This record gives sequence, C-alpha cells and structure tokens, in this order.
Amino acid sequence: MNALLAHVHQKYAYLPRLEVLTGRIAALLDPDDRVLDVGCGSGMLGASLASRIPGLVVEGAETHPRGGEGIKVHGYAGGPLPFPDNAYDAVILADVLHHDRDPIALLKECARVARRKVIVKDHLKHGWISNLRISALDWAANQPYGVECLYTYWTEGEWREMFAAVSLEVASFETPLSIYHPIFDWLFGGGIHFIAVGQKRSIQ
Repeated sequence: MNALLAHVHQKYAYLPRLEVLTGRIAALLDPDDRVLDVGCGSGMLGASLASRIPGLVVEGAETHPRGGEGIKVHGYAGGPLPFPDNAYDAVILADVLHHDRDPIALLKECARVARRKVIVKDHLKHGWISNLRISALDWAANQPYGVECLYTYWTEGEWREMFAAVSLEVASFETPLSIYHPIFDWLFGGGIHFIAVGQKRSIQ
C-alpha cells in the first residue's frame, strides 16, 4: 500500500509540484545567491534550483538526512539553526512549518540566518472543507515516508501575523497555486496553497 501511494504521489503530485515550485522560487532569487532549504528532504528542490540558475549555491538543513542528495545537506536536530546571523541570502521553507510544533520559533530562526528574505510555500486554511482537503493531501504525501503530520493549518491572516511576529515584512503572498497534475490539482491544488516572501526589515 505504501509503495503504491508513494508512486501515485510521486507521479501526480511531487514531480509536477517540483517543476512549478522551481520556476516560482527561481524568480525570487538572484544569480550568485547563497540559499538554505530548511527541511530539504531529498534535496531535489535545491538541486533543481541550482541547475536552473547558474551561480546559485543551495544547501539544505534536514533532521533526517538521507544521503546521496544533490546538494550539501547539514544535519539539524531542531531548535537553533547551526548557522550565524545573515549566513544565507535567502532561506526556503517548502511545506515545512505546518509539521513543526513551534512554527514561529523555526520561522524566527530562518529570519535570523537569512540576509534578505525567507520564502515560504505552505498550506492555507479557509474553513473546515479546506482543512479536510489539506489533511488528506498531507497524509498521502507523508504517510509513505513516516513523517509525522500535526494537521494544524492557518489562514492567510494568521500567516501574516506569524511573519510580523518575527519581524518579516510580507513582500508578496501568492495564492491560489496550480502545482499538480490536472487530475490531482482539481482535488488538492488551488487556494489551499501559497508562496509568500518575508522580507528582512533591515539588511546588514
């Protein structure tokens, strides 16, 4: 069952999502940027971005490094990120914060190590129906890999409050997003996804 679920998710969700997110996030980065992908998993997003933008350096931070990633991956045990202030030009959090038990603390750490911006791709709650859709998607995407799902999601207003709480200005908040194969996107795409850019208020 897990193998079948993983195959369906990879074909109809993960790979189309990877292509769309690579394009969207690449447009937010500059050549020669140094980027950290927090919760990078297999490192495929970072590697895809690095191949798309010549000169871009992408590294990952992951609590369970798998080995063989296409980018340099730093082990991360939670809590403070093992990097100095402003160590990276940009930090990416792609579908990570809703898995963390203290998302504001993690977002604050990402803001600390980012020199310019924090790019967040995550889910957007509109009501109980959207919550069910996100929960089903979350389960399908993570159950085959043993990733814990907390099933806690936030509205756009709550996301904006989280950015403000860590002194990030919301430079853009893009939703809805069509990021999957059309069949899958009809059920699990659209307004339950967003990409936001939190800009540092002062650049050192």
